[in-house]
Amino acid sequence: MPTVTIDGNEIEVPAGVTVLQACEMAGVEIPRFCYHERLSVAGNCRMCLVEVSPGPPKPAASCALPVADGMEIKTDTEMVQKARNGVMEFLLINHPLDCPICDQGGECDLQDQAMAYGRDGSRFHEHKRAVKDKHMGPLVKTIMTRCIHCTRCVRFATEIAGVPELGLLGRGEHAEITTYLEKSLDSELSANVIDLCPVGALTSKPYAFVSRPWELTKTESVDVLDAVGAAIRVDSRQTEVLRVLPRLNEDVNEEWLADKSRYACDGLSRQRLDRPYVRKDGKLQPANWDEAFSAIAAKVKSTSGDRIAAIAGDLCDAESMFALKQLMGALGSSNIDCRQDGAKLDAGARGTYLMNSTIAGLENADAVLLVGTNPRWEAPLVNTRLRKAWLQGNARIAVVGPQVDLTYPSEYLGAGPDTLQQIVDGSHEFASVLKDAERPVVIVGMGALARADGAAVLAAAAKLVESCNLIRDDWNGFNVLHTAASRVGGLDLGFVPGEGGRDTAAILEGAASGDLDVIYLLGADEIDMSKLGDAFVVYQGHHGDAGAHRADVILPGAAYTEKNGTYVNTEGRVQIARQAVQPPGDAREDWAIIRALSDAVGGGLDHVTLGDVRAAMSAANPVFDRVDEIVAAEWSGVGEGGAMDNAPFESPISNYYMTDPISRASETMAECTREFVNADGERTGTDG
Repeated sequence: MPTVTIDGNEIEVPAGVTVLQACEMAGVEIPRFCYHERLSVAGNCRMCLVEVSPGPPKPAASCALPVADGMEIKTDTEMVQKARNGVMEFLLINHPLDCPICDQGGECDLQDQAMAYGRDGSRFHEHKRAVKDKHMGPLVKTIMTRCIHCTRCVRFATEIAGVPELGLLGRGEHAEITTYLEKSLDSELSANVIDLCPVGALTSKPYAFVSRPWELTKTESVDVLDAVGAAIRVDSRQTEVLRVLPRLNEDVNEEWLADKSRYACDGLSRQRLDRPYVRKDGKLQPANWDEAFSAIAAKVKSTSGDRIAAIAGDLCDAESMFALKQLMGALGSSNIDCRQDGAKLDAGARGTYLMNSTIAGLENADAVLLVGTNPRWEAPLVNTRLRKAWLQGNARIAVVGPQVDLTYPSEYLGAGPDTLQQIVDGSHEFASVLKDAERPVVIVGMGALARADGAAVLAAAAKLVESCNLIRDDWNGFNVLHTAASRVGGLDLGFVPGEGGRDTAAILEGAASGDLDVIYLLGADEIDMSKLGDAFVVYQGHHGDAGAHRADVILPGAAYTEKNGTYVNTEGRVQIARQAVQPPGDAREDWAIIRALSDAVGGGLDHVTLGDVRAAMSAANPVFDRVDEIVAAEWSGVGEGGAMDNAPFESPISNYYMTDPISRASETMAECTREFVNADGERTGTDG
């Protein structure tokens, strides 16, 4: 390891690191604008200048200079200070005095570094140049006169997002960052360029002129709009969530966030259920909690347990599902299911419904088979890991299912089960690719599992574990990619039919035929409501979506930003979402509603606090004690699932921007739908 001296202190650093990285390891701050640890080195801004010896008698850009043994680095000499003052003076030549109205104010790298490293005046008095603002879509607002040409946005779009649509055109003072064809950024990760921009050139269009950062209350939480469980920070003012930003979590989302997770938050204040409702004379009428509970109790007490059923939706926290499972058990019903899309997954075999390779582990894969999944829509942050596997290790990626542009090269093998069966049998060429790979990965999506023959598809995919040696001493390459934040938690809790119980499809069939009289929908909006027949429907949720329209009684619950809740992501990581604001009106936390309802119907739940519920959850399944840890699941195999249908796998998502009640209520997501999604429900430009 090279030994270098930084400001008189000797330190050993790994070979190959840059001077800037070495200084950071020594605890010395180096200013920068263009350098970012997750992007390639550009060396544009020259703000990171240091004095190096032996070396040229002038400041050197530390971001692009590798360390050498015996190198002496000085970061605070007169030469360095003068150089940084000069660079800052140049950067501010054309920068407008927009700070009082700039949305980046208070969070601006240029402001901070101008204070720390800049001069107190300028020697330039020429007219500032003006640059035309660019159209980058409904999410990113551009004020390009502020741009300092760091090219972070260009490198992110090309390297991380995989959509090389941004570039630097022109030379000298005519240089401009632009989309090449003056079109919107066609990426599910486009808004990350806002976080990367060190000035106010790229800001949030929906958040423009809404608030200042020092007015906001910041709450650390997790995202629930997909199954990745990205670390987020919820910024709120009084009772309203104003924005959602990513937090650093190297194991899950690094420091990125998908556009829907970031911008659907405006849907939290629209179409909300803020009071109970009871249907009278065919119309839903406002009611109080006692009236709502009495209406439910009157129906439930006159109905036998085997004629009652419950379905949990995609955004439910584990506490509410656990409480509802206990309530249904007390009522004598085993007709419960957390798989509202009909996914054929066995709650008793944890290894068969997890992403066992882990999200971060996907980067190490050298052969990947995607079965019935489009990770670009279903989990954009998982897709970035697969792209990184291709970039760093030239991973070979193949697709069985929908043919789409995944932002990296992929081999299209076929549309459905026939192709999968050929790989299982070993007659397909890609079977040998998986066998010969050091770290093979198979990812099965809901497009393959949420169909009538889903159990057969899962069984066929599981056979690859043996035939292609997917599971080894230090590697498990069998993965299921979920689309619902509640799904793994529900399976861990056993929120599935008990002995003789009905699953989602059978519940709907029973309701249509009159065999079931009471259906409890816990945030379940993605089922076919027309199949509920004449059943008495209780809907507990936070938005006036499909379930609320069909309900006979509505119990207003809290959205994920309005309660403390536990979620388990697609890799089995238990995570805690924290309350940022209060629920609107009479809405309450979901577990507390079920606890209060149990008193009215004689359910016997005795939980007093959220801690009581969590303690009982942990007693039922110790995995809930292991917060933010990966608990490896032993592979127990999958039984025979019958014959597979020849129908091609289809994506479970028809519109990335509207997949749940929150995003469907969002004006921003509606604008994105108009901009990006064509009349056939397909994203413009993503067809392969």
